[in-house]
Amino acid sequence: MTSSFPPYDVLIVGAGLIGSCLALALGQSPKLRIALVESNPPDLGDVLQGTYDLRVRAISRASENIFKNLDAWQGMAAQRISPFREMHVWDGTGSGEIHFDSAEIGEPHLGHIIENQVIQNALLKQCQNLNNIDLYTPVQACGIIQHEQKIYLQLAEGQRLGARVLIGADGTNSRVRQWAGISNRGWDYQQKGLVATVQTEKPHQETAWQCFLPHGPLAFLPLDNPYYCSIVWSTTPEEATRLLALEDQEFTTALAAAFEYRLGAIEALGPRAAFPLRLRHAETYIQPRLALVGDAAHTIHPLAGQGANLGLLDAATLAEVLIAAQRRKKDLGSLAVLRRFERWRKGDNLATQLVMDGFKRLFGDTQFPTRLIRNFGLITTNAATPIKCLIMRRASGLTGDFPLLAKPGVIKSWGMDTSNYV
Repeated sequence: MTSSFPPYDVLIVGAGLIGSCLALALGQSPKLRIALVESNPPDLGDVLQGTYDLRVRAISRASENIFKNLDAWQGMAAQRISPFREMHVWDGTGSGEIHFDSAEIGEPHLGHIIENQVIQNALLKQCQNLNNIDLYTPVQACGIIQHEQKIYLQLAEGQRLGARVLIGADGTNSRVRQWAGISNRGWDYQQKGLVATVQTEKPHQETAWQCFLPHGPLAFLPLDNPYYCSIVWSTTPEEATRLLALEDQEFTTALAAAFEYRLGAIEALGPRAAFPLRLRHAETYIQPRLALVGDAAHTIHPLAGQGANLGLLDAATLAEVLIAAQRRKKDLGSLAVLRRFERWRKGDNLATQLVMDGFKRLFGDTQFPTRLIRNFGLITTNAATPIKCLIMRRASGLTGDFPLLAKPGVIKSWGMDTSNYV
């Protein structure tokens, strides 16, 4: 890396799913120069047959549209994607159960389960095909310097990268957010999410399964092999520690019992890991010449798998706002421009957070009256097909105030056509 860098319009810190998606979306406008900065060099090799990433994402139809419109979907499908057409949810402490089926809303599927590495590989490979995106990795950043007309990212080597606007896409513990002095409010759930890949005795039937237990939900997410699932088991930190320490056979026996043997006996296919569950929301997403997207701005309980989808909508929305501003010769880093992004996304993100938090608390309450109410609610909703269809369409990303990239069939030149922009 030289000491002289070209001037950039947009500087993105973090080349994970959200940062790389934002770079690729902005890169569709050839007049924008984008720098993508990442401290850990990404592995761009295709996923290995039989080896699964512990981190998987439940990708909505809106997120699928984003990937397709950016020509990244084909790269994911060439590696490994797993559609889910149905979803079974039940209360492990009662008789309440609800079944969602994509056929009821005339759709081929509700979404896809895709490994984190598969998504990131496809997005970054598409970024490499664009000559207006520069990837800097491994690069250690140590601060930001804000000026009236530019913002700089200070690098550990003593150099600086400058741009008209800097985007923090660097995750839950965002250093960009910390450097900007933006407060982050929320709470810990006093839970950990244990993840693993397992093989089941019965086929998963391209169905996402979720059982609500007293200490948190247990989800089985279908992978491309009809007998392989990725699991997310939310439980207390103490129980997560105990489960991590078990031998494989002991763990899978406990797992099958907790899951009521819905998919029969279970075998382990690899290691286990656990991560803390928290709700966080940045007080503001923006400052002059700076914006936050994805987990840098908001984190959510994983019970409905909406975290990545919210972040991808952030990326698509911010790209649309910035490209529109660039075409209209406005200052990309001005508060007037960045507020459009914040107004568009912050309310929806907060509403989704609060709904998921409400579900978590509702299903975590073991008191008899609450159990009675929620089981009655599940049974009643399951019988009310119109309500179920509305829930499915909303949760699958088929309805909502979405940016253009999240809608099907956006023309290739969307980045240069601002006729429909905000």
